[in-house]
Amino acid sequence: MGFQQGLSGLSVSSKSLDAIGNNIANSSTVGFKQSRSEFADMYANSFATSSTITGMGGRTAAVTQQFGQGNITSTSNPLDIAITGNGFFRMVDDISVSYTRNGQFQVDKDGYIVGASGKKLTGWPYDIDANTLKKGGTPSPLQLSVGNIGAKTTGWTEVAGGGVSAGLSLGMNLDASQLAKDRTNPLATNYVGALNPADPKTFTNSTSAKVYDSQGVEHNLTMYFTKTAPNTWEVRTRFDSDLVSVPNVAGLPYPDVTFDSNGKLVSNTPLAFSTVLTSGATTPFAFHVSLDGTSQYGSPFGVNSIQQDGYPDGTLTGISVNRDGVVQGKYSNGQSRSVGQVTLTNFANVQGLQNLGDNRWAETFTSGQPRTNDPGTSDLGALQSASVEDANVDLTGELVNLITAQRTYQANAQTIKAQDTILQTIVNLR
Repeated sequence: MGFQQGLSGLSVSSKSLDAIGNNIANSSTVGFKQSRSEFADMYANSFATSSTITGMGGRTAAVTQQFGQGNITSTSNPLDIAITGNGFFRMVDDISVSYTRNGQFQVDKDGYIVGASGKKLTGWPYDIDANTLKKGGTPSPLQLSVGNIGAKTTGWTEVAGGGVSAGLSLGMNLDASQLAKDRTNPLATNYVGALNPADPKTFTNSTSAKVYDSQGVEHNLTMYFTKTAPNTWEVRTRFDSDLVSVPNVAGLPYPDVTFDSNGKLVSNTPLAFSTVLTSGATTPFAFHVSLDGTSQYGSPFGVNSIQQDGYPDGTLTGISVNRDGVVQGKYSNGQSRSVGQVTLTNFANVQGLQNLGDNRWAETFTSGQPRTNDPGTSDLGALQSASVEDANVDLTGELVNLITAQRTYQANAQTIKAQDTILQTIVNLR
């Protein structure tokens, strides 16, 4: 009877319309993967030869998702992350693990990177003490420090061989054409002795730099350079408003900086400073200043570089994610801190994943076990920050498919109508 075939045709056409309608409805959903209805024919068990079997219609064999790449669209949010290639973001909550291609993330009140549903993005955490990523094992939720990060004092560190690495480095040029201020003949060289920052006659050149104590309080260090002999410059320093002495092996009250006949610095031994603080910060406040990169040529005095390793406390101002998935927090004090690395997960059979809705999938027996690794390794794609992956729906193609499915539905309805007409004719036989 044609009713069975017609009904099955209506059923599969309806299922096809459902899949097409769902694709069209989600054509603007980030990370959505379109579905496709797949059909199979039906035959009753029979001992008749195949030449006499007409079949019982069709059925929906499966509705499969197509995991092809969607287009990449740029955004202004650095936590919008698109996957170019294979892989899924691994998301967790307190009870379950799921996977998604939707990379629209944000930071929650606790600093975790989460999706719209509140599930946390996972990856390799960053070990600040070891200054490295802790790779391997089970990825953990990535968390930013949303509070202030602590200050770091300007200081110094010991290096191999008994030397020190200075916390403050200055590079400048001292004008070789300047006249020396002779201490023994002050009238001839305009040397007046005691340093007076307001009186240029008491020094030749000066420059200032900022340093930070253990509480992140900013202090001003001003260095005054006075040429006392050819190729020799005396260095006097004021810390905030106080003159600071610097230990000098030559026994002079202030150290000298000397240059050779070619204008190159003779010694790069850092100058050691120490001063007492009454603010509650660590005292004495000790740090070293390196003049490496300083020269004495005939060009005018000028500072080329100032670098120091201290900084005040800072608040989170921005986030960046690179191609390899490394997440860094950017802070108001100019510092950047690694948070961790986003990992990607893939499966042997992605069509075996269970669709959970909200653009999320779950592992199943048929999908195979998850394989997690760094982006860009093995068969995993790379990441693109400030971008999202559009739905991979061909809207024009789906509208054509919609018309085709509608016509198929109407044709199957005609099969039922024709069968009904035949039966009505039989009933009306006299």
